[in-house]
Amino acid sequence: MPPLDSVLAVIAAGFALSVTPGPSMLYVLSRSVGQGRAAGFASAIGLCLGGMLLAVATALGLAALFSLFGWLVTVLRIAGSVYLAWLGIGMILEARTNARKDLHTRTVTDRSFFDIVRQGVWVELLNPKTVLFFALFLPPFIDPNLSGSGGGSIRMQMFVLGILVPLTAIPSDLVVAWMGGKMSRTLDRHRRLREVMAWIGGGVLVAIAIDLQLGWAFG
Repeated sequence: MPPLDSVLAVIAAGFALSVTPGPSMLYVLSRSVGQGRAAGFASAIGLCLGGMLLAVATALGLAALFSLFGWLVTVLRIAGSVYLAWLGIGMILEARTNARKDLHTRTVTDRSFFDIVRQGVWVELLNPKTVLFFALFLPPFIDPNLSGSGGGSIRMQMFVLGILVPLTAIPSDLVVAWMGGKMSRTLDRHRRLREVMAWIGGGVLVAIAIDLQLGWAFG
């Protein structure tokens, strides 16, 4: 199992990303507004399942590469922490611009609950940005020194941490699905709140990236 501090850091980073308006939130919002709460819930479940499948695939694929090329762990840990900082700084720099934009939902075709779940899975699986996110997001939180202990393999660490990422998005996605159009109207009215949310989320990501670097330097 991964160290507790890694688990907490992943939960914090995942939550910071999930509460900031983005493509996934707008997808759930469009379904909720266009077809009702049940459809919004279905889309949130589909996105979560798709994220879990990507987490498993990433864990299996990267763990296999790490077993062949041990130096790749260090390279991706550094690249991943830089990626986290880049995401955070981007959220902060774009906070005011994004807050001024209206949240637009798109027209959706009515589908059954299970069709929407299946669509959500494919939306997540076929998103190249999500694949890149998992490949760069997970390695910084891996402790290669645990690879020799029982249950502490790199594969298991990546699997557990990867599963946590889509799970952290479920609460915010369900809230968006429940509130539907009221959510978009609220966020559009309170643009300063959206800006503050982006600042906080970006700050959390940058802080985690810095902490990871300091931990490697002095740990």
